[in-house]
Amino acid sequence: MATRIESTTSPPRATGWRGLFLRFHFYAGVLVGPFILIAALSGVLYAATPQMESWIYSDQLRAPVGLSQASLADQVKAAQAAHPGGDLVAVRPAPEPGDTTRVLFAEEGLGESERRAVFVDPATAQVRGDLVAYGSSGALPFRTTLDQLHRNLLLGEPGRLYSELAASWLWAVALGGLVLWMSRRRARRAEKAESARGKSVRRHGSVGLWVLLGALFLSATGLTWSAYAGENVSALRESLGWATPALKVTGGDEHAGHAGHGEAPAAPAPAKPESVDAMLASARAAGIDAASVEIGLPTKPGAPWQVAEIERGWPTQVDAVAVDGTTGQILGEVRFADYPLMAKLARWGIDAHMGVLFGWPNQIVLLLLGAGLVTLVVLGYRMWWQRRPTRATGLTFGRPIPRGQWRKAPPWLPVGLLVLAAAIGWFVPLLGISLLAFLVVDLLLGLRSRGKSTPDSTDVTV
Repeated sequence: MATRIESTTSPPRATGWRGLFLRFHFYAGVLVGPFILIAALSGVLYAATPQMESWIYSDQLRAPVGLSQASLADQVKAAQAAHPGGDLVAVRPAPEPGDTTRVLFAEEGLGESERRAVFVDPATAQVRGDLVAYGSSGALPFRTTLDQLHRNLLLGEPGRLYSELAASWLWAVALGGLVLWMSRRRARRAEKAESARGKSVRRHGSVGLWVLLGALFLSATGLTWSAYAGENVSALRESLGWATPALKVTGGDEHAGHAGHGEAPAAPAPAKPESVDAMLASARAAGIDAASVEIGLPTKPGAPWQVAEIERGWPTQVDAVAVDGTTGQILGEVRFADYPLMAKLARWGIDAHMGVLFGWPNQIVLLLLGAGLVTLVVLGYRMWWQRRPTRATGLTFGRPIPRGQWRKAPPWLPVGLLVLAAAIGWFVPLLGISLLAFLVVDLLLGLRSRGKSTPDSTDVTV
């Protein structure tokens, strides 16, 4: 049982605006802390997955380096022979000697953004296995499981509410903590003794200061692909011209059917997998030079092939071209160099959040940041525990920050915060809804306790 050590002098009470921020920070931390804790722990696990994935699936991902290499067409044929029931959708050639080629199929029974990856030895065209790959990153089952744990607790779409709630509140809790830390530094100059809880508060503040920028970064990037706030972010980027440019076809044989002056055009021939080598060669000649690329087959007869760079490490290589399947002509292109600045920042931010932008240094930073967030949450709950009455035993909870702090603040502050909260709550819906729920519950509890005699001796100093 933690024992509270009382100072010989009474510490100053929270007054003015500080009490309002203190109450907000306390309740936000207590109620949202578990979501932030789970997100941090699962994020730490996910940050370490690239190396673990390479080890777990080494038989599929690696192959002996050969003196010669089979054509991509032969590798595709081998994959099709091993999985005749799938629809060929893309090919990812081996990026480095010793790597395998991924031949990707769409199959019934796979989830959204999932494809069947058949791994082929590029030297012998022998199939080395198959696994389900997820998303543009091509995550394999182990990494996908940790990704879904971090994203939605393995609960599917409804589970995404937890991660969005954590991202929605993380920045607010972090900035509120910064305000309290700055005010407490001034208050501590007059203090001569420090209680056990005071030491916990000091450690909490120190760790929070170190992880502040990282917490703001994780919150902002996490919201960009969240369910509800993410839609608002996408709409804002679109309206301001900050959206990621799409690959558009601007030339080629689009109007060939008009040459017959009203005659029905001949049906275009379906794409032939044998053309995959020629399509890659055309893309390479057009400047698609990243080691990691994905060759996407036409989505319908007559549509172009798409060859895109998928190198998310620094420097980012995500250029893409559309290639005519008959002539090899480049029909359209999109270059990362031409992205709007905000689209570039979004790309870099997401890749850094996933730990792939700067390789292992990026992973180490995420591991330290996740550990810092876990420490903050644990210290926060410890501080709450230490707020218990001095003689409390068992599972008695710590005392909450007293109500009525807004009355002590300057009149303009609660009004300004209310307007700001309404605006932010509209843009970040889960923050607004949960904040409103907190206020309603707190109001009901306040009405319930009205009339009861309570000693006016609660210490709110931190």
